[in-house]
Amino acid sequence: MNRADTRPLPSAHEQSVFLDRLFKIKEHNTTVKTELLAGFTTFITMCYVVFVIPGMLADAGMDKGALFTATCIVAGLSSIAIGLYANWPVGLAPGMGLNAFFAYAVVLGMGYSWEQTMGAVFWGGSGLCC
Repeated sequence: MNRADTRPLPSAHEQSVFLDRLFKIKEHNTTVKTELLAGFTTFITMCYVVFVIPGMLADAGMDKGALFTATCIVAGLSSIAIGLYANWPVGLAPGMGLNAFFAYAVVLGMGYSWEQTMGAVFWGGSGLCC
């Protein structure tokens, strides 16, 4: 049997020291418990985005299931990335204003297809068009 297989799991104290070193818990005058509660609260607060954004964009003709999945992935990965990379405890998700403008003003109001509008968003965000 490999020796690594018999090592005990890290104790709660060792885990706490690791988290404190990674996120500077004591330096920010907080605790792991407080941060976990804050993270859970932020997650629950942001859950509405997972339902509202796919609903808006589905009105423009896009696939609601794919939008649900994409919204979850983008919000999850971007929130984790900013927490780990910048040590900044915020939740990030797709913007409601731009999505509403995309769906209701441009696609439904002006009559462009969602594919044309997505192309315009891509070119506008790339900086290649201006």
